[in-house]
Amino acid sequence: MGKVALSGRDLRTLQLIELEMLVEVDRICRKHKIHYSLDGGTMLGAVRHKGFIPWDDDADVVFTRHEYAKFYRACKKDLDTERFFLQEHRTDPNYRWGYAKLRRRGTEFIRVNQEHMKYKTGVCIDIFADDNVPDHPVLRRMHHGIHFCIRKLLYAELGRKAAETKLLRLWYEILYRLIPADCVFWFRNRIAAMANRRRTQLVCHTTYQNPRPACRYGFPSACFGHYIQMEFEGMMFSVLAGYDRYLKLCYGDYMQPPPPEKRVGPGEASCIRLIDMTLEEIQERYRRENLKMACIDEQTAGS
Repeated sequence: MGKVALSGRDLRTLQLIELEMLVEVDRICRKHKIHYSLDGGTMLGAVRHKGFIPWDDDADVVFTRHEYAKFYRACKKDLDTERFFLQEHRTDPNYRWGYAKLRRRGTEFIRVNQEHMKYKTGVCIDIFADDNVPDHPVLRRMHHGIHFCIRKLLYAELGRKAAETKLLRLWYEILYRLIPADCVFWFRNRIAAMANRRRTQLVCHTTYQNPRPACRYGFPSACFGHYIQMEFEGMMFSVLAGYDRYLKLCYGDYMQPPPPEKRVGPGEASCIRLIDMTLEEIQERYRRENLKMACIDEQTAGS
């Protein structure tokens, strides 16, 4: 397959599809009183742009592991499955990333070099579940190293085709053949369960590399103690109350946009199929759902 160019109009359409999924996450979390936050560039977009970073082509949300477990259960009952699919290893056995995705049915967006991957595809947002990180310096380094290995094992199916050198592709081929993904996820879950037995100073996206040395081992768990509402594309979404500390660890001087040459556009794709929608349609659905929940809350309070 060749590369498909994503025009400026297509980029905005992609963002709107992702926004539709953010609204669905927010709807479920509001209904079930689940704490979540916009994450990464999406949080930065809310703070700096009150919406998507103009050149950004993805969206992220983050939960603590406990809150994600509640979200997973809630999706079994309340996710709009005609439009969306919550993807992780339990719902798609061929899926090999260590974090979940919410995908939009009826769309396609396949990254270059991922055409051979067997999992379900489509436009998605990334959903991270943060786990505790051991406080002891030695255990913290061991924890970091173990999850580096887990990431590489999960990457093996992609790496055996996409790695830069023939030797690396061979190495990933061996890992892919020798170690089943089920075993990797079982081990990952055991490590997470052990780490989450007690509150620790740091939490992290254990199967996703943190972006800067300042947050190499994770983020302060205190950042996840409180949440606020923040405007994003004309709607209100949940964000960590400690977003300033969080974003400084992620990006440094985050309010200063990067120079034009570093404003990286959409990643390369080999297949794209989008659904046209408007911001006004999404905002109206958001308004209706929140009005409906407000009425239910009033009735519950009055009974």
